[in-house]
Amino acid sequence: MRFRSIGAFCAASICSGLAIVGVACVRAEAPAKSASQPSVASSAADADRAAAAKRGYEFIRTKPYLPAEFPETAFDEIWRTWPADLQVKAKAATPEERRKMALSRYGLPPAPENADTEGAIPMAYVSDGNGGWAITCLSCHGGKVEGKPIAGLGNSHFAFKTLTNEIIRAWVLGGGKPQPWQLSRLTAPLGLSNGTTDAQVFSVQLTALRDDDLNLNMKNTVPDYEHHDLDAPPFWNVRKKKRLYIDGFAEKTPRTIMQFVLYPNNKGETVKGWESDFRDILAWIESTEPPKYTGALDKALAMQGAKVFNRVCAECHGEYGPDSTYPERRVPIEEIGTDPLRLTGMPPEHRRRFGAGWFGEDGKRTVVEKPDGYIAPPLDGIWASAPYFHNGSVPTLWHVLHPSERPVVWKRTEDGYDHKRVGLEVTSYDTLPSDVRNDVERRGYFDTRLSGKSAAGHDYPDQLTEEEKQAVLEYLKTL
Repeated sequence: MRFRSIGAFCAASICSGLAIVGVACVRAEAPAKSASQPSVASSAADADRAAAAKRGYEFIRTKPYLPAEFPETAFDEIWRTWPADLQVKAKAATPEERRKMALSRYGLPPAPENADTEGAIPMAYVSDGNGGWAITCLSCHGGKVEGKPIAGLGNSHFAFKTLTNEIIRAWVLGGGKPQPWQLSRLTAPLGLSNGTTDAQVFSVQLTALRDDDLNLNMKNTVPDYEHHDLDAPPFWNVRKKKRLYIDGFAEKTPRTIMQFVLYPNNKGETVKGWESDFRDILAWIESTEPPKYTGALDKALAMQGAKVFNRVCAECHGEYGPDSTYPERRVPIEEIGTDPLRLTGMPPEHRRRFGAGWFGEDGKRTVVEKPDGYIAPPLDGIWASAPYFHNGSVPTLWHVLHPSERPVVWKRTEDGYDHKRVGLEVTSYDTLPSDVRNDVERRGYFDTRLSGKSAAGHDYPDQLTEEEKQAVLEYLKTL
């Protein structure tokens, strides 16, 4: 659907495809070292990067770049908006148990450092210092796998739209008075299914209402664009990339992500002053490492799979191991055949203005106004980053390798993991169950028939035998 509501831009979130530029480190002159010993300069650079990464994570976890989305008191009363059966359970529970119920309902895992801390703010938010919760990039890029929270993993649980609707109701029921920008979120298309978000609603609208020097102009026209949900990619692959987003339209710089902090109350000079923060945030992003596979591994089969992978898949996704490579290849949509709405729904005008202004360093950065396809991502930690494809439409790697078996509709468990098929533990359906009563329940299912959510395409595995597919599946666990 086409979406042009200017009001929704005020729902400013940092939850979109966050991937920003690296820290520039100056090499000092140093005597030559043998190949087996790092130079003094490289050691100093590594130390600088580590220090920057530490600062970056601290910024993400403690500094509010946006105003509070809602007060914590409203979150603690949100259970009063739930269906009657859940309200009964919540009313009988302790405050701590109710908090856990709410965090589960909205897909809000704790930060890894707070995983065992009762009452801690979830990873998606930071305190504004006045009893409010301000959203951060970890709302979409702070997830969990097998119940373990991982900062930098896409949050495939996040129920953004449901949380938005219910927190406003809870706030009002408690006598609160949300601001107009907060109320406007009720009509914003924040995602048709839990775990995916319409992040570009913020990108397009927030940047459209600024001039090339970031001054706010509410009279600017927001270009036509088409709503589309995206799956948040893992941060640990950012270090391999030179360009951002699935279409690779923008170069990787700290400014590129800063479009998501363009809340109207943030003056242009304030936003510009945060550039060094986001340079450090990138240093942390690029320092993240994929988790190692937790299940059993058939090493002999994986070695066979490596040969098949390098023959069939490496041209686009790169090679792995000591001599790893990554081509960052954009595959034309006619070839890849996956859902095209990301390409057709994003207006060239948005990309053009993005490159011409502050974000593109006044035209110095290369912007692709009309990309013809999607960039094949790196596959490091692929076992942990389900679901798959840019729109999150495929629940397991087995389904990636068996295109004709991909479910039309699927629903996941909260913390279950399918080690046989490598990915989310799901129940598959031919159609949406008839007992689904409302939009909240509907968002608990991924329906590939909806606009922008197709699981078609990427049919390359059809050229493999079943034995080769199983070998590749085993190999992918090792990346």
